[in-house]
Amino acid sequence: MPYVAPWHGGTEARVLSVLRDPGPKTQEGTGSGFLCVENDDPTAELQAQIFERAGVLPRDVTPWNAYPWYINRSPNAAELQAGAGVLRQLLDLMPKAAVVLLQGNEAQDVWRRLLRTYPGAVHDRTLEVISTYHPGRQALFVRDPEERARRAQHRVDSYRRVGDALRGTGAQP
Repeated sequence: MPYVAPWHGGTEARVLSVLRDPGPKTQEGTGSGFLCVENDDPTAELQAQIFERAGVLPRDVTPWNAYPWYINRSPNAAELQAGAGVLRQLLDLMPKAAVVLLQGNEAQDVWRRLLRTYPGAVHDRTLEVISTYHPGRQALFVRDPEERARRAQHRVDSYRRVGDALRGTGAQP
């Protein structure tokens, strides 16, 4: 499991950003060995750009994954269930978290598993949960150019909602 880069907020972050699984650039010897929006890959680069445009600083965010171990493929149901347990433990360590950004189907799936398996995990917290498409290029692999544009804009709008929530400007779904 990769470490979260010190560039990010860690347990003090107000945003938990969840993707699918750690990419190759999170591996020592191949990349930084860290989960970080500064990694040398297109997904990290896009996240860094959109967070910056939304006014969300790296220290505001803790990046995480639905399946937090490197597999470089879609996690199966058992792996997502294991990820839900780790996600619960992480949330317990993040008392300042106010926003959860679920990026992609697996992130949304693990969140549902967390709520179903650990119903008390978030019951006493006020968390704004924002769901959007994964920031990887694959999320835009659709034939219809209008749908591609809609998905790309949905990501931008979702990050903007994260920034609005942090500033207390009442981001609405």
